[in-house]
Amino acid sequence: MKALKKKVLFTIPLKLKSGLHVGGSNMSMAIGGADSVVIRDPLTQQPIIPGSSIKGKMRSLSEKLLGAYQEVNMGVVKFGPYQDTDDEIKRIIPELYGKAAGGDDNIPSRVIVRDAHLTDESEKELRNSENMDMLYSEVKTEVVIDRVTSAAMPRQIERVPAGSEFEVSLLLNVFEDDDEKKLVDYVKVGLRLMEDDYLGGSGSRGSGEVALDWEGLSVTQKTLSDYEKGNDWQSHQTG
Repeated sequence: MKALKKKVLFTIPLKLKSGLHVGGSNMSMAIGGADSVVIRDPLTQQPIIPGSSIKGKMRSLSEKLLGAYQEVNMGVVKFGPYQDTDDEIKRIIPELYGKAAGGDDNIPSRVIVRDAHLTDESEKELRNSENMDMLYSEVKTEVVIDRVTSAAMPRQIERVPAGSEFEVSLLLNVFEDDDEKKLVDYVKVGLRLMEDDYLGGSGSRGSGEVALDWEGLSVTQKTLSDYEKGNDWQSHQTG
């Protein structure tokens, strides 16, 4: 078991360029509400972007970038998370995102992605807006057309509107003998790929386009010494 060398913290603002739909539970949907609602913090009712959605997108797009495909037997899922560590190039995937092989061959995920919350400014703007269809959100109607009869079947999708801002926070655990620079670089690769793709559902129909504020990116670290002395996050130094 390798010793933990440091923790690296990435924080970066994320702005929606189009409405975002990350699905939540419809169990408490009110009459007249959307057919498909967004996920919310149960205490504040503010929409959130789950860390699992961000991390899953970063991993799957990084796998596509490297051609890292893994056949699995998971019901309807035929290609699952890449877990091979033999390939010199592709093994960054399990090294960064983890490997659940069972037994002593497991690799814990080195990257932890927190749920992203609205910034205070966006929360206030959305709460006070008179143009929202629902609390903090809009409703987009999508229509399926019968190709023969032209009959229309509308479906209402709740989205967090374009212009809303969230703060994304990721933690990277760096262990002894890790290639720290490569791990840090591939966290950024995953974020850049996500920015050029989409988050959530209906991405091929315009939803989920995001922009990251790279000038606002903060990368800090805590080492063993920082934890022993109770220091706050320090400027990140690779290596």
